Parts: sequence; structure tokens; C-alpha cells
Amino acid sequence: MNQLTKIETSLKDWETDQEVRWCPGCGDYAILKAVQRTLPQLGADPANTVFVSGIGCSSRFPYYMESYGFHTIHGRAPAFATGIKLANPDLDVWLVTGDGDGLSIGGNHLMHVLRRNVDMQILLFNNEIYGLTKGQYSPTSRENTRSPSTPLGSVDHPANPCAFALGAGARFVGRGIDVSRNLPDILTAAHAHRGAAFIEIFQNCIVYNKDVFDDFARPKGADQQQLWLSHGEPMLFGSEKTGGVKGLRLDPSRFAFEVVDVSDGDWEAAGVVVHDATNRVLAHMLVELPFGPFPMPLGVIYDDPKPTYEAAVHDEKRRASEGKEASFAKLLAKGQTWTVDGTAQDPV
Repeated sequence: MNQLTKIETSLKDWETDQEVRWCPGCGDYAILKAVQRTLPQLGADPANTVFVSGIGCSSRFPYYMESYGFHTIHGRAPAFATGIKLANPDLDVWLVTGDGDGLSIGGNHLMHVLRRNVDMQILLFNNEIYGLTKGQYSPTSRENTRSPSTPLGSVDHPANPCAFALGAGARFVGRGIDVSRNLPDILTAAHAHRGAAFIEIFQNCIVYNKDVFDDFARPKGADQQQLWLSHGEPMLFGSEKTGGVKGLRLDPSRFAFEVVDVSDGDWEAAGVVVHDATNRVLAHMLVELPFGPFPMPLGVIYDDPKPTYEAAVHDEKRRASEGKEASFAKLLAKGQTWTVDGTAQDPV
């Protein structure tokens, strides 16, 4: 996005006249407001902003943003978003998808937009269920999830969205919670990243998967269950009021994380790891941490930019056309040609 296009707007400038039609209490409302509050802080211009979605509850998002938008087809939003960015690299593109839309039929498309590193913000709403189609289990549903499609409980091992993104070559991976006050900070960091920025957002489906994230997302005891990461800062969580301050340390004998007590405040002596958002190996370890023995890693997990796909495409186009005259007539006449004079006879 061209930094010179920054303008002054308010939250109201990003709201549409459309009735927001999600179930009362749905986490999508909180995410919508977080985005609408963040865009004015970024200096974003509605005339230069595009929201692209596929199919699902989350994919109603473009209707509620006073900007350009495309409500596309199931799983194919990354392909549309890629085309938009290639056609006009100066547009600020946001892709909105869900765990069903993005990781089932759309998994292939999502993989390629990440590995190509197309400059856009990708918000994956993860509610671990198919909400729009009435509660079937999704690619991220936990084992033993009971649903209309798995009445005896799912036997699938769930997909890990952040691990998928890293495996596909994503250069930015973040993770947040729908109602978290820190979500705008993650959105801001993703927007500052040049390239494909992937954010998994835990989103409460009030009807079909209510409070499935309460083990770490509920306010009470959250500081013991959530590890908010910040580049250059120690991996600490907890407080003296809720069971003591703890941190993550690497056990060199297993090259694996372990939880250590840091109640005395000396995190360096305890060997607590300092978060390095540019360390890909560290990012893989964090997104694979099992919740329960460990807190849930949140915030910016990985951020290490590299050249974008659309920049490379347009640079190649520029180099290919250098010193050449654009002539459609010459192009048509190039190579072997034939002239039809109308005298030819049909073969007998």
C-alpha cells in the first residue's frame, strides 16, 4: 500500500447501512469492530481498500465494511484476492475466511497465496465448526466433537491453522481471540508486514460450538492460560495474584519447551526464552505447543518479510517490455501467416 494514501477516517466511516446479520453473541461482531477501529488508526482509505471473502458466516464481512468488497465462492477467495492484487498492487487487500472455507475446499488456494507471498492480510476465523450449514464438524474440530455429521464424536485429528500457514511458507503468522483487546495490535502488525500476513482468530460460535475456547479465552484466569508474545521480550505469563509468574524455557537435552517458575522476577536466571519473531524454528515450536501443559501462544508468532509475488510479477513484466514497442498489429503479423483470397476450392 502506498504510504502517501493515508487519510483521516473514523469508525463510522467504515460502517455500512447494512443490517449485521450474525447470531446474537457471535464472536464475529467483536472481530468486525476490531477491524473497523483499526483501519482509521492505519490511515487506510476506503476507496483504496478491498475485502474479499468466500463462503461461511465470516464471509458476510464485506457487506459490513464501507469499502470495496467481493463475496466470492467456497474456498476460492485467495484466487480472487490474488487477481485483485496483481491487477492493482496499490490496493490494500484483506481476505476473510473461516476454518471450513479456508482449510477444507479452500486449503489448496490458501496454501498457494501463502507460499507465493501475495501482499494481503488474511483473517481466518476459527470456531472449530461449520456454523452457516448448521453445526457439522470442521477441519479444526477437536477429536470427539459431536455434531450432526459426527453424532458419535469426530475421530479426525484437527488441522492446526498456524502450523498449516508456516508449512505453506507464510512469512507472517499471528493468533488472536475475537474479544481480546490485543486483536487490533495484531491487525496493525499484519498490515505493516509486506507480504501475506496470516492471522488465526479464535471465534466463539454461540449456537453450535459455544464456549469451546473457554479453557484459555475466558477472562478469569486468562493470564495463566495465555502467552502473549512480543518480539524481543521474554516469554512470561501469569501473575502473583493468579498462581505466580511463569515462563517458557528450552530444555537443551530434548530441545523442547518446559514451564518454569519466575516468581522471584529473575527470568534470565530461570532461562526464559526471549521471543524472536524472525526465528522460523521457534515459530513452529510455539504453534505446536499442546494447550494444558502449556499456555496458548498468542500475538505475533512469526514476522520475517521477503519480496512479494506481485512485485516480482510486475518487475518481470517491466523487464520483458524494456526497449520494445507495443504494437498489436505487429504481434498479429509475427511469425508464420496465411492470406485467404477467397478463390480456394473445397477438396473433392
